[in-house]
Amino acid sequence: MLPVGDSDGVAGAPPSWADIRTFARTAESTGLDSVWLADHFLYQAPDGARYGTHEAWTLLSAVAAVTDRVELGTMVLCATFRDPGLVAKMAAAADLVSDGRLVLGVGAGWHDPEYEAFGLPTDHRVGRFAEWLEIVARLVRGETVTFEGKYHQVRDAALLPPPARRIPLLVASRQPRMLDLTAQWADAWNTAWFGAVDERVQSRLRDLGSAVSRSGRPDDAIARTVGIVVRDPDQPAGPDAEPNALTGSVEDVARVIKDYEALGVDHLIAVLEPMTPRSVERLAEAGRLATGG
Repeated sequence: MLPVGDSDGVAGAPPSWADIRTFARTAESTGLDSVWLADHFLYQAPDGARYGTHEAWTLLSAVAAVTDRVELGTMVLCATFRDPGLVAKMAAAADLVSDGRLVLGVGAGWHDPEYEAFGLPTDHRVGRFAEWLEIVARLVRGETVTFEGKYHQVRDAALLPPPARRIPLLVASRQPRMLDLTAQWADAWNTAWFGAVDERVQSRLRDLGSAVSRSGRPDDAIARTVGIVVRDPDQPAGPDAEPNALTGSVEDVARVIKDYEALGVDHLIAVLEPMTPRSVERLAEAGRLATGG
């Protein structure tokens, strides 16, 4: 995960573009496979304090232009924030800029305060997402789409010029209805946020497997991705430290990576504490130990 939150930068300050660019380039140069951007307008804590992030799509395009190899993903794009046709067009353009490195991660959204602050509807979130997802999925797969739904309508919509490839679609989901939508439309799935392997992540993997089985698709049609939090105990964790973060030595982190691999997880997406180039280098070292690379 790239530093985009307003306490993710140096000494807990908002990250500058230079911070984000350095972080992404370090991920690429150390051999990591992907970088990801969160998509929120703001977060309101229970005590009323509010926090924000830099806008995801603008940064994704910028990161695409200053990297060459790593995959670029949204973790995850909130469907309600943007019209489905616009998202599909933006995805095609971002995939062009990145030379085919985009993973379009999407979700239904969940945090009411940011919806209310920006005048967005909070009702029927999954129903809205179901229509939105079908339109986006069919457009990025090259279809000409006519859809008359309760919340979204398109007529003979198509991506012109078309993307050069089928852009992979990732859906973050947990509950049965969302898992069924994932099984129907997604190329990859995400659940988050965890530390070491525990029963919670094992249960969620089983739930996805059941949804895929119900859909009739092959079990390997959907890649499994899991979000984890990794803390370097030799650096200050920062103001928003996760209580379930994975701590310990590089060797400890490598062992947990192998544990996730043994569960059938295809890709780990890590929030690093703190978000520094040194943390990226440490994660890459653990990855090399885990894979023998």
